[in-house]
Amino acid sequence: MLPRILVFAGSNRTGAYSGKVANVALRTLIELGAEVTHISLVDYPLPLMDQDLEKEKGIPDNAMKLGRLFSAHDGILIASPEYNSSIPPLLKNTIDWVSRISRDGDRPLKPYSGKVVALCSSSEGNFGGARGLYHLRSVMMNVGTQIITEQCSVVHAQEAFAEDGSFTDERTFKSMQRVCQSLIDHTRYAVSRR
Repeated sequence: MLPRILVFAGSNRTGAYSGKVANVALRTLIELGAEVTHISLVDYPLPLMDQDLEKEKGIPDNAMKLGRLFSAHDGILIASPEYNSSIPPLLKNTIDWVSRISRDGDRPLKPYSGKVVALCSSSEGNFGGARGLYHLRSVMMNVGTQIITEQCSVVHAQEAFAEDGSFTDERTFKSMQRVCQSLIDHTRYAVSRR
């Protein structure tokens, strides 16, 4: 059975580097033998996480759709930008809303349960967004996922992509291959243990 991996970027900005990183991850995962679903968070707009709003109106429909998507996949790869050395608000808000889900109608739904997660980042600076991944790693551990050790941080992202969307630097591409292979391996192992 092919591991099912969900890939998305933590930014909705047109031309976002994280979106380009997600595209490279998508192609790499497919080449390595995964079944991949690629989504954009722009298709799942959410209000700011607010427990009063949740109490009044329940979990938003788009959060439920994302929760079902997370649940239907064995692994998740997140390509995140770095905002002030941390997690962008769009991504944090998405993670928080999905973490509130415990049921889907009359059946239990735990979107993060048993999920293996890979993290990638990008920025125009020398750290490639890696500082933000410390925070993202912590948040994803807290919601109950298993985060693989390998990560890919794309430095000088304004120069990192060729016209066809691939990385211009072989070292960065090898880093992405290691991340994707590790995600596939860890996901296969996690599925075999269920």
